[in-house]
Amino acid sequence: MTSNFRWYLLGLLALFGAYVALEYYRPKPVDWRPTLINKDKIPYGTYVLYDQLPRLLGTDSVEATRLPIYNQLTGVALEVTDALAEAQSRTITTEARPEPAPDSATTTESDSTTSESDSSTSDSTSENDSGDTATASADTPATSEEVTDADETTPPDSPAQTENSADEDEDIPQHDLVAKHLRHVRANYLFVNTEFAAEKADAYALLRFIASGNDLFIVAENFGDSTSALLDTLGIRTRVVKLPTHAGPHGLPVPDSVTVRFTNPALAGPRYRLPGGDANVRFVVDSGRVGRALATDAQGRPVFVRLDYGRGHVYLCTVPIAFTNQFVLRPATSQFAATALSYLTARLTWWDEYQKQGRLGNQSLLRLVSSHEALNTAWYLLIIGGLLFVLVEARRRQRIIPTIKPLPNTTLLFTRTVASLYRQGSSHALIAEKKVGLFMDYLRTRFQESSPDFGDEDFRERLSQKSGLTRPRVDELLRLVNFARTAPQMNDQQLLQLSRALTDFKREARR
Repeated sequence: MTSNFRWYLLGLLALFGAYVALEYYRPKPVDWRPTLINKDKIPYGTYVLYDQLPRLLGTDSVEATRLPIYNQLTGVALEVTDALAEAQSRTITTEARPEPAPDSATTTESDSTTSESDSSTSDSTSENDSGDTATASADTPATSEEVTDADETTPPDSPAQTENSADEDEDIPQHDLVAKHLRHVRANYLFVNTEFAAEKADAYALLRFIASGNDLFIVAENFGDSTSALLDTLGIRTRVVKLPTHAGPHGLPVPDSVTVRFTNPALAGPRYRLPGGDANVRFVVDSGRVGRALATDAQGRPVFVRLDYGRGHVYLCTVPIAFTNQFVLRPATSQFAATALSYLTARLTWWDEYQKQGRLGNQSLLRLVSSHEALNTAWYLLIIGGLLFVLVEARRRQRIIPTIKPLPNTTLLFTRTVASLYRQGSSHALIAEKKVGLFMDYLRTRFQESSPDFGDEDFRERLSQKSGLTRPRVDELLRLVNFARTAPQMNDQQLLQLSRALTDFKREARR
C-alpha cells in the first residue's frame, strides 16, 4: 500500500512539473490593450516612441511626469492641493445659511450699476476684438488650410487679455488663482493618451503656460467633457465621422482604413494608412478662429492642427494609434509620429504619464501581483478557492464524535476463572462432563452426527472414515468418553488423559 502511494505521488509531481514547464515556455499571448504607457512594449504601448524621443526632438531633456497638470505647471505640492480639495468638498456639502434679502432701493441701484458696467465692458471688448481680428487677418495669409482666429494671438500682457483674464478669474475658486504663478521655465508639454482630461484649474494653468511662450502637444482620440474649458477657449471642437465599411471576419462590418497626409508641400509626399476604427475623429475650428491644419485625411478634414495662443502654440492630434509601438516600427507609418513631433522646439519636454498611470506610488500593495497576468489570476483563484473552502467547510462541520473503545472479549478469562474454581473444588467429574458435552456438539456440527451411539459399530466406522483416524484410535477415544460419562469420580490423571485425547482428535480431524 505504501509503495503504491509513493508511485501515485511521484506521478502527480511529474504531471505538475510538466504543466509548469509547459506554461513557462509556451508563447505568451499578445496584449492588444491600448495602454500608450511609455514602459509597455506591447503593440499599443509607447516604449519605442519614448525611447527615441530625445533623438526626434534634438534634446536630452525629456522627463516623464506623474503629477497632475496643475501641480506640474505651478510646482504646488500634492499635499497642498489634496488638502484644498478636501476643504472645498467639505464646504460644498455644508448647508449654506440664507442671507437676508436686500431692500428695493439697494437692489435697484445695484442693478443699474451692474448694467452700466456690463455695457461698458461689452463695448470695450467688442472694440478690442474687432481690432485684433483685423490684425490677425492682415498678418495671416488666407489659405485653405487656415481658418481665421479670434484674439487668442494677443500677447498675455495686452489690455484685452487682461480684462478677459479678470472676467475668467471670477469663476475660478480662490485657491486656483495660484496658477498665475507658473514655473519660470521654457518647455514642451506632451500628452499621448487615448483620452485627455483637464479640469478647470488644469485648463487655466495650461492656457497661461502656453501664453508664456511654451508649446502644448496633445495626442488623444477622445477629449472628455472636462476639457470643455480648454477647447472652448481655443475655439476648437471634435466630431466623429462616419467611415465606409466592408465585410470583415464572420461577416461583421469593419470600417475602412483612413489615409492621412501632411499639408506642408515639403511633407505631402508620404501617405499613411491607419485603421479606420481608431482614426475616425476630426477637428472643427470655430468660425473666427485661426488654426492651421497640419495633417488631414483624404477628404481634407484635419486630424492634426496647430493653434496659436499668446506667445505659444497648441498642437492637437486625434490619431494616437500612429504613436504606438506597432505603427512607429512599421515602415509605412513610422515617419508620421516623427514628423508630427518635429514641429516642437528642441528644449525641455515633459512627457505626461499621470493620466495613464496615476500618481507615482499611488498603487496598492499588490501592484507586483496585478502587474503580471499569471500572478493576478493566481491571486483571484486563491481568494475564490478560500471562500469556497470556508463555505463548504462551514456546511460540513459537525460535532466531534468521541471514539468508543470496543468492549474486551473476556470469554477466555471467564472460562479460566470457572475452570480454576472447579479444580480448586476437585470437581474433575464435572469438568469431564463439560468436555464431553463440547465433544458431542463438535460431532454434531463437524460430522453431522446429531445423536451418536458410542456402542454402535456402524457409528464408530463412520466416525473413523469422516475423521481420517484409524479405527483403534477412534475406539480408544470413545472408551475414554464413555468412562467419563459413567464414572462417579475422576482424578487428575484421568481428566488430563481425556483432555489430551479430545484435543488430539480435533487437531488430526482438521487435516
